[in-house]
Order: sequence, then C-alpha cells, then structure tokens
Amino acid sequence: MHRIGLVGVGKMGLSHLALVRAHPELDCVAVCDSQAFMLAGVRSQVGVDTYKSFDTMIEEANLDAVIISTPTSSHFNLAKTALENDLSVFVEKPLTLTTAQSRELAELAERKGLANQVGYHNRFIGTFRETARLVEAGAIGRVHHIDGRAFGQVVTKADGGGRTWRAKKTEGGGCLHDYACHVIDLMNFVAGPPDEVVSGRLGQVHSTDVEDSVYALFGYSDGAVGTLETNWSDESYRKMSTSVTIYGTHGKIFADRQECRLYLKPGHSFEKFEDGWNIRYITELQEPVDFYIRGEEYSSQIDAFAAAIGGNPSPQAGTFTTAAQADHIVEEIARLHETGPIVADPTTQAEPAGTKASKGIFRKLKDRV
Repeated sequence: MHRIGLVGVGKMGLSHLALVRAHPELDCVAVCDSQAFMLAGVRSQVGVDTYKSFDTMIEEANLDAVIISTPTSSHFNLAKTALENDLSVFVEKPLTLTTAQSRELAELAERKGLANQVGYHNRFIGTFRETARLVEAGAIGRVHHIDGRAFGQVVTKADGGGRTWRAKKTEGGGCLHDYACHVIDLMNFVAGPPDEVVSGRLGQVHSTDVEDSVYALFGYSDGAVGTLETNWSDESYRKMSTSVTIYGTHGKIFADRQECRLYLKPGHSFEKFEDGWNIRYITELQEPVDFYIRGEEYSSQIDAFAAAIGGNPSPQAGTFTTAAQADHIVEEIARLHETGPIVADPTTQAEPAGTKASKGIFRKLKDRV
C-alpha cells in the first residue's frame, strides 16, 4: 500500500481524493491546502491528517508519493520539493508555465528514478487510445495531416474568467496553457510531437488578461502538417469537446470522446476493418474500472500512477518528459503570436534566426521519449 499525500482540494483535488481513497493500492494519509475551512471539512468527513504547510506534511506524513492539484504557477516548486525528498509525483496539467521549469523537473525525476505523471487524461480514453494504435500500426498509411480541436464554455462574458486562477496569465496561463495543452498533448500522443511550430495566433473574446482562443500550424519532419484550434468561449458546447482527425494515404480517422471512426479508401483493409467507414464506440473500447467518478479515464490514470510507483509504468501515460514537449509547443505558439511568422530574407535565402534552435529543442525532446 503506497502512502499518498494530496496537495490542493479544489475540483480536481476532491476527485483525486475520492479515487485514491477507493484504490486498493493507495492510501491517502495526508491532505495539504492553504484554506483552513477546506481542511476542516476534509478532516471531519474523511478523517485524514491535514496540513497548511507542504514542507511539514512531507516531514511528518511518511509519504511515498504526492498528487498535486493546485494552480499551475505553484506546480514547479511543489513538484521539485517532492522529488528532492524522493517522492513520486503526479501533477495536474499543464506541468508548469515554462519549458525550462518543465524540463528541469523531467530531468530531476529521471535522475532520481521516481515515478512521474501529468494529468493528461485523454491518453486514457478508449477512442483516443484506439486512434493512436491504428496510426502506429499503419492502418491509414503515411500520415500527412493531423487536426486537433477543443471547444467549450469556460469564459462566456466580459472578463468572466478573471475571477478564477485559470484565466490569470501568471497563475493558469489562459486558454493556451489550460485548454490547448490538452489537445497538443493528445496530438503528440496520437502522431508524435511536431518538428516545429510554424505559426501561432491567440485571440480574445471576453478576457483581458489572457486569450480565449488559440490557432497554430505545425510542421513534422516527414512533411506532415498539423493544425490546432481551441476556443473556451464557445457557448454552443455544453462542456469541453475534444477531437482529432488524422489523414493518411490510405484513409483517415476521426475520434472524439464518444467514437473512433476509421475510413479506408477503396481497395484498402486493415485487420477486421474493410474499406469505407468503420465505427467503434467508447462503450466497446473503454476498459472497465474498479471505481468510477466523472469518467473512467480519471480512474485509469490513477491506476497507471499506482502501477508506476510500484515500478511498472504505463507506456501510454503522460510523463514529465512528454509534458515538457507540450509545454514547449505552448511556449512557441505564444512566442510566434508576439513576433509574427519568421520569414527568410528573400535576397539572401538565409534561414530565419531562431528556426534551427527551435527545431533542435523539439528533436532533443522527441529523442528522450
């Protein structure tokens, strides 16, 4: 039984608390939060030790691992402290607000040999897992385009998200860090990370401190192109809706939370799939879980973290290294929004400054996966 300390008891923290308490291999023995009234409620209803100080919890609770569900701006210091104290760490997405911090955590976790995971739950949704499997197996041939999208109604009125940490640039990072990162990690999971970010644009609908929409174009080393579109101010969606479409030389795949649709061109087949449209639904693809809350994927990712603590990491789980890849892409999109597209001087045909460096970082990150 692994002893777990939980940091932050907001929406995701309370979900993780319920999942850990029900898990046969995990025991939540301590909870840390800055709000005394939240700790009082946890202490009276759950009966675990509570702390306002993270350092004190680490010193006294005899932990094996921590789950961090706090505002993004606090992730780096909390995760680094935990790793330095030889604790395995699960962090809600995104890992940090800068590539440098995320890479530092990834290198520290690797050096320490500790389990590390980031809460990119799309990796545990059956339809997206099937999509990744089909692409990897070559079902649609050579991939030449991948499109990732997410829409929802998070900020729906003038500065409506300004009262939450998610819509503050220094705390949550806005739609780019809090919303688009999900799609970026999913695209990386399905097709691998891009070789470069070609362009990035951020748009404001209601917010003033952060963006509400994100648009980006990616380039891959094999010539494939990727497109990203996210908008958290779209009231036509009841809740976040995420999808990916992958185009290949033999067909294409569309996947969202409910279904995986595979189209194979005439004359092409794969496994039991014939040419034309083939549909597999989440009900046949999602593996059952022992304890359900919000969605099987949330239970599955905690199952994967428990296995990783025990020395059996899942190859499909998001690690600090893969999260650093997503964070670097996020940073590049923001940079390109500020600077505009880098264009070579037509009189010299010289490669734009910074292009090689950007590509080099992507290649290094890809080589580490």
